[in-house]
Formats: sequence, structure tokens, C-alpha cells
Amino acid sequence: MNRERYEVKTKELRPGRFIRAHVPGSKSMTNRALLLAAMAEGESVIKNCMSSEDARVFIEALKVLGFAITETDSEGSRIVKNRDIVIKGCGGRLPVKKADIHVGSAGTAARFLLAMLAFSDGEYFMDSSEQMKARPMGPLIEALTAAGAEVECTGRQGHFPMRVKGNGGQFPAEISVNIEDSSQFLSALLIAAAAAGKETAIRAVGTHGMSYVLMTASMIESFGGKATLAGKDPYCWHFDGSRLLAGRIYEVEPDMSAAAYFYAAGALLGCRAQVAGVKSGMLQGDIAFLDVLEKTGCSLSQDEEGIVLAGPDGGMLKSPGVTDMSAFSDQALTLAALAPFCEGEVVIKGIAHIRKQECDRISAMSSNLSALGIDCEETEDGIRICGGTPRGAELDSFGDHRVAMSFALCGLRCEGVVIRDPDCCRKTFAEYFEELEEALA
Repeated sequence: MNRERYEVKTKELRPGRFIRAHVPGSKSMTNRALLLAAMAEGESVIKNCMSSEDARVFIEALKVLGFAITETDSEGSRIVKNRDIVIKGCGGRLPVKKADIHVGSAGTAARFLLAMLAFSDGEYFMDSSEQMKARPMGPLIEALTAAGAEVECTGRQGHFPMRVKGNGGQFPAEISVNIEDSSQFLSALLIAAAAAGKETAIRAVGTHGMSYVLMTASMIESFGGKATLAGKDPYCWHFDGSRLLAGRIYEVEPDMSAAAYFYAAGALLGCRAQVAGVKSGMLQGDIAFLDVLEKTGCSLSQDEEGIVLAGPDGGMLKSPGVTDMSAFSDQALTLAALAPFCEGEVVIKGIAHIRKQECDRISAMSSNLSALGIDCEETEDGIRICGGTPRGAELDSFGDHRVAMSFALCGLRCEGVVIRDPDCCRKTFAEYFEELEEALA
């Protein structure tokens, strides 16, 4: 594949087509499981881990911190490969007390590792990619300094790079963090509290979709800890200090964020689509995107291999109307890519925070939709997509894997769609375009 530009191949609307796809293990679950295993007492086996740039960054950082990690290939498809990872945990203690750590562009690695280092008895220097330097860290830094850690930003205040001196493992009785920019700040503190094994309350200030925080709490319990939701207005989590993290065998779910693109392809092409292992009841919040697809006229069923989506005849999609995507905002881009093929106006709201992710994702949606000839309007917390006739265009990925993967879908129904910098997908799913072609062959 040309790594500078990718021209999407249009496909016929063929009701008899059955898209069967494989996706990597969940990015969100992989990185949470890696940290929980590292901070647990004893050995853990993490199965079906995502093999991606983000996961690699996290693993290398843990190795730098002295954790013993071994990796083996797990079962997978011909194209998509996952890893099984064995980690010997250190019971909440960091083996290496002084190190330089690079978190690349991985938001989970950046936020989770910072919280872990802040409650240690070591001194560390943390750096990142230029993309990550633009993403917010300030609210988490404020919470950690209030808890006694020393965090010195050596460039722009509230951003990478930074020096971190831990507070010696002293976890306060109560800690608050603003989550307007990212729920990862709260998840980072929950994992740090679970590892500390102290009685504490963690309070969230501001509003944000909480599906990923609920995932974090569930995974903490899988590793033997217990985060109890003590209140929802505002959200407050309580640890009684009686349960410590312990090593275990943990299987990561298929990445629902990646799976959504293949289900969306089925909707666009009016055919059936199934992603191996995607089943109802998964922890990942992006499973809610399937409900949105139902509103566009798709139907859902499930067999032993996973959920099957049946797209509407002729790919004639209905507008889902006004959709609050605060709890599964990665899929706002996917819905925006479907909008040119929906009858009626599509309105997405509740996603103001995605302006501060890998790129300004609301602006990216607006730019690419306009290039396709689709009328749209940015709002304070989302986008209004008014319609039009899509035309071929070169679309910018803005260095963002989610932009590239979602807007490639437009090319399945519209000739001449080209994605610039498709290689940005290596962040989470390097084989995305190959798997898309394989699934649609």
C-alpha cells in the first residue's frame, strides 16, 4: 500500500455480501490491563493484546521501569495479529527509581503512567511526541501536585515534557480531578488508588462521558480491587483499602472502536457484517454505536461468532436525528462519515472535548465533509450535517487514525476518495486498510 495516500475502492451495493472482519484487541483495555498487571502482586497473562504503536509505547515504558515482560503471538487472522503478554507485577512498587520515559502519542500511556509515577518514591523525566505535547495534561497535574507529587513542566505549562518526583506513595484521603477534557484523568487516579491499597475517595469535577471510567472500575475488580461508586452528582469513587490487586489471566475484548468501521461498512453497502468476537455485554462504551446504526435502518442479531448487522436495502440510511455521543465520542467521526448517505439532517452533540484529542476532530469532520461537497456547521459541542451530494476528494487525516479510518468509508460509495497519510493508523490498527480490502473482497 502507498503509505502517503490511499485511494479507496468503491463497492457495489450487493445485499448478498457478508463482511467478515477481524480487529485487534481493544486499545483501551490493553493499556489498562498492562498497568493493572504491573501494579498487581504476582504474575499476570494478558491475552489478545493489541499489537500497535500505542501498546508498544506502553510496554516499552514498563520495561524501562524494570518490569519483566515477555510476549508471544496469539491466535488471529491472516492479517490482524495480537499478542499474549506475561507480566510479573511488583505489588504497587516500581522496580526502577529513576528513568527517562517516552509516551509517544498514546494518551492512555501519558495519563496512566504519570499518575503511577506521582505516587512512587522515584524521580522521572517524561517526554512525548509533538502531537501529545498539544494535548491537555493540566487538570491531572493539578490533582497530583495537590496530593504531594512534584510535577515540573519543562516546556509549555500543563503539557509534556515534564519532570516528576513521586510523593513517596502517600495517597490522600480524598482527591479531586477535573475531567472536562478527558475521562482518562479519572481512570488514571482510580488505577493508582487501587494499586496503593489505601482508603480514599476520588471525586470527578465537571462532566464527561463515563463509559471508559466504568470500564476501568470493572477491570480493577477483575484484578482483585474494588472501586465503589459512592455518588453520581458529582461522580465519586471510594476505596476502603481492604483489597489489593493480584495477578491473573485476563482476556482483552476485540477493539470495538475499530469494529465499528466494519459494521458501518455493512450499513453503507446494504449487506451483512460481522466482526469476530464482538458480542453484546462488552465493557467498551463504543458498543453503543450499534444502537445508532439501528436507528439508521440496520438490524442486529447474534450468533456464536458475534453480532451480525444487516444493512438496509440499497444502503438507504435514515438519519438517527440528534445524537449525544459524549459516552462514545470516537464514533462521532464514523457517524459523520455515514451522514452524506443518510436521508435528512444528522446532528452530533456532547463532543466538545474531542477538539483536544489527536487533532481538533470537530474541525476535521467539518473540513472533510466540506471537501466532499456536504453542507455542515460546527456547533459549540458538536456538528450539524445538513446534506448534499458527496463527490470524490482528497481528504486529510490530520495525523489522526480515527479521521483516516472513518472517512475512508465514504469511498465505498463515492468514487475518487483518497486518504492522505494512511500510515497514521499504525497508532492503533496498522493493518486497517488491508483488513478492509480483505473483508470486502
